[in-house]
Amino acid sequence: MLAAGKPLTLERMVTLFPEDQQPHRDAVRAALEAIATDCETRGIELRELASGFRFQVKQDMAPWVARLWEERAPRYSRAILETLALIAYRQPITRAEIEDIRGVAVSTHIVKTLMDREWVRIVGHRDVPGRPALYGTTREFLDYFNLKSLEDMPSLSELRNITDIDFKPDFPLAS
Repeated sequence: MLAAGKPLTLERMVTLFPEDQQPHRDAVRAALEAIATDCETRGIELRELASGFRFQVKQDMAPWVARLWEERAPRYSRAILETLALIAYRQPITRAEIEDIRGVAVSTHIVKTLMDREWVRIVGHRDVPGRPALYGTTREFLDYFNLKSLEDMPSLSELRNITDIDFKPDFPLAS
């Protein structure tokens, strides 16, 4: 799994063994559960995501590990994040519906960026004049945001209450 470069499904793990030595899926799942338990006291964890299993750095270790990389994570505009959130929570949704909710036009650049990142794809077309594209999220979206399924996303009521959270970091903030 460390060398795979992307999450591996149970089926893919089984096929890595020679045909006459392939373990049963239940045996592979039991081994994965044992590995996950073994990792509980370490800085990494074994996570099951939408597209399979992967090892990753635990969230509380991420700031330390991030210092090892010179490149910084891309910054996304508020417009891109709002559009992504609308697609994630209201899918399938058309561009016109997104514009209606946001109250501003959705630029081609925004949709292209989300599709280039493979977070969004066209899942169909609405059966109305012009047949506008319907957008939905992808497995890559779920994997990037560490989700196994759309049900793992925070509810809209949880998001509305985010301003109620009293943020007190356990480290001093730079002034």
